[in-house]
Amino acid sequence: MVLFQINQSAVNCINPNCQRPYPQPGGNKFCNSCGTQLQLQDRYYPLQALGSGGFAQIYTVWDAKTQTEKVLKVLVENSPKALELFIQEAEVLSSFRNPGVPEVDPDGYFQVNLTNPKQHLLACLVMEKIDGQNLEEIRRNYPQGCPEDLVLNWFTQAVKILQELHKRQIIHRDIKPSNLMLRNPSTNAAMQTEQLVLIDFGGAKQFSGAILRSPSSSTRLFSSGYSPPEQIVGGNVGPAADFYALGRTIIELLTGKHPQELEDAITGELKWRNYCHVNSDLADLLDEMIQTEVRSRPAHAAIIQKRLLKIAPKTPFRRSQPRLFIQLKNSIIQSCVQFTQAVGSTTLLTVQIIFRFLFACFSTLWATILVWIGSTIGTLIGFLLAYETKLGSFLAEFITVKLPELIPSFQTSYPQEIIIYGVAGLGTAWGITISGSFGQKRRFLIAALMGVISYSLGWMVCQFIKPEDSPEGLIAWILISVFLLTLGLGLRTHYIAYAFITAFGTANIVAALIHLGIDIPLLNFSSQPSVFYLFHHIAFFGFIGVLISLCLSFSYYLVVPCLRWLGWR
Repeated sequence: MVLFQINQSAVNCINPNCQRPYPQPGGNKFCNSCGTQLQLQDRYYPLQALGSGGFAQIYTVWDAKTQTEKVLKVLVENSPKALELFIQEAEVLSSFRNPGVPEVDPDGYFQVNLTNPKQHLLACLVMEKIDGQNLEEIRRNYPQGCPEDLVLNWFTQAVKILQELHKRQIIHRDIKPSNLMLRNPSTNAAMQTEQLVLIDFGGAKQFSGAILRSPSSSTRLFSSGYSPPEQIVGGNVGPAADFYALGRTIIELLTGKHPQELEDAITGELKWRNYCHVNSDLADLLDEMIQTEVRSRPAHAAIIQKRLLKIAPKTPFRRSQPRLFIQLKNSIIQSCVQFTQAVGSTTLLTVQIIFRFLFACFSTLWATILVWIGSTIGTLIGFLLAYETKLGSFLAEFITVKLPELIPSFQTSYPQEIIIYGVAGLGTAWGITISGSFGQKRRFLIAALMGVISYSLGWMVCQFIKPEDSPEGLIAWILISVFLLTLGLGLRTHYIAYAFITAFGTANIVAALIHLGIDIPLLNFSSQPSVFYLFHHIAFFGFIGVLISLCLSFSYYLVVPCLRWLGWR
């Protein structure tokens, strides 16, 4: 195509309010319908509209200076927010040169003066035209998920692009399959490989250190299913946000399912491994990238790239698989899908609900058993430490003599109790951590410390509550101890909700039992405790541990999913 052909063909008016934007004679300098300038910057001729995206209208334009086709992005949304995003994209792309990012002409950002229907400026941005498909279009060709070797290649290229962006302290903030394109290789290229290109930098931002500058004033933007929690709620956003979105994008490409289809209704986590069979190291890396907590994700792109280099050599064997086996695999998967569809969504939903209920019951029972064992062993070890070791004598002397000097009103008759309470708390925390039934991290050291601190602090506070045989002391100990212990379990989200519900739930159950006439006193040892007292305390701490497990289960399987459904992320 040459300029002469452009002048003889039709061009498109870019005025959003034009009544007859196309066709306009190529030789005209102004639109016959609205009078808008047709030849932009004395070099760009809008040929045809390609579609709209976000706040903009996209056109193919002919650049008379370079004799090439390019893409023109025209801002059609008349709002300060839209203009801010548009200018951000122009600034980012103009200052960045990389084959994985669309190139913008040096004078590619400009404004066109419109007079119809009223006078205002129309922001425009010209960039190179990427010939190819985006990954969302490609994914539609693979209903069961794209081949792992293809996805791994795209994954590696995307990480390299992000590494270069983050080096320049730029985060994209809107990574998803539709914003990743494959540039068709040129006919004279030595290697016919498709270059991945990251597009749509309307949400890109500069950041300083690990977070955005002035997060309170930054434009809030997110894509459902891809953006991380901190971006959705308008919090501080850093490079880890791009890793989260990229991880979910790669999982969608591997499974063929949108991330929201894979989210667990209870935890909000992606349950995706059953939908595809990939290298275990790759699966572990993706799971780390989509962690809710920012600190649990990879710190920077170099870490991801290093792990991908170790994964890549393990996957080429898939390319050499006989075609017969690949077809057989696809046939089996397709048959399973057809059978699933034949069963009916209602039946599947019923079976799923029953399965979830049984799994919740089993997990709760498992946690209850381990917590009871942990609290029992902890109580026994604490009993031995308190009364059969020098540590117990030393600590008893310190509490009896030194502690009242620091806290004049503090008095206790049996200071060895604090050892028993503390170690019982340690055993309870370990029992819950070992079970792993509530999606918590297995941080044994932190859980142990918080178990000791929570039960011991609760015991110390209860020494100020008189009389000793009143239920107020027991209820206060439960509220303080259980609340602090729950905070130390490493639950991934909704920490306060878990702690509040577990503490008040346990306290209310105990208060109800006391109201019904069941004697559950706050424990006190004598100076020479017998075996009866030991079993009494084992039963007490085991009972409290069981109540904690039940309340955690109630929170995990019912309350927190309801909070998520209501929008509390």
